[in-house]
Amino acid sequence: MQLSILDLAPVCEGSDTTQAFANMLDLAQFAEGWGYHRYWLAEHHNMPGIASAATAVLIGHVAGGTKRIRVGSGGIMLPNHSPLQVAEQFGTLVSLYPDRIDLGLGRAPGTDQPTARALRRYFDSADQFPQDVRELLHYFEPAQAGQAVRAVPGAGIPVPVWLLGSSLFGARLAAALGLPYAFASHFAPDAMDQALAVYRAEFRPSQYLTAPYAVLGLNVVAAESEAEAKRLFTTQQQSFVNLRRGKPGLIPPPIDDIEAFWEPHEKIGVQSALACAVVGDQRQVSEGLAAFVARHKPDELILTANIYDHAARKRSFGLAMQAWRDAKIA
Repeated sequence: MQLSILDLAPVCEGSDTTQAFANMLDLAQFAEGWGYHRYWLAEHHNMPGIASAATAVLIGHVAGGTKRIRVGSGGIMLPNHSPLQVAEQFGTLVSLYPDRIDLGLGRAPGTDQPTARALRRYFDSADQFPQDVRELLHYFEPAQAGQAVRAVPGAGIPVPVWLLGSSLFGARLAAALGLPYAFASHFAPDAMDQALAVYRAEFRPSQYLTAPYAVLGLNVVAAESEAEAKRLFTTQQQSFVNLRRGKPGLIPPPIDDIEAFWEPHEKIGVQSALACAVVGDQRQVSEGLAAFVARHKPDELILTANIYDHAARKRSFGLAMQAWRDAKIA
């Protein structure tokens, strides 16, 4: 099994996007050195603490600053774009970095409704997602004589396409199209087991994939001690509370007492959203990873860690890989 990373290019309090992008590339290079398989970036908009809005641009930056690790989108929110534009962008990326680029596609807007309307301008295209995915796949096929519209670059370029989701909708579509599937269990785990079962049961082999391939997202925060890991994890917990309060902001530093920060109902909601989390020292993370894999049997794990301090974030991913190897899963 492979271990990968999902990054949001977090912008921390007291910092800015320039530093966020420097940290992003540094983490990608660090991850490559540790043997992580993929480094994915996620499209979000109008969120001060997430700088990965221009996802394709950042993918090119990370791919240009690394040598082997696969770089991709986890994901591009297709309703925000025309399929042709996405085909051209990723046809360009694969031409620049052959055999290293992944195109993960999502159906959600990656933002609030006013911003979604600003992005889509004239119509809401989320309901057209299956048709848009098929159109996008078509643009990657070799161009035919007389074809009126083609992706240049893009046509005839093998761009690996993934579907992302947090419900049965994406699982069924990925299965019907014979595409690999990534489930957003790191923030919306409720339908995870059912979606995996549906995807595997309904999967149809295709020119893209002969057998189902499922990736699960997992929050992993590792530190030298359980207490320190739990303290680092309060950054993510605070961010989720702030988002639910309608006050998204920069990524906050960790706090000593999360219980004093949230209300009881907020605690329940955040713990439910972040139920797929492994937090602790190296031994605890090793045991947690092994237990998660044994229970859900993914083909790959993609880890995320929204940690305030960049050095601590790198250390967490390093400890996580050590823990992964200790668990004898790799």
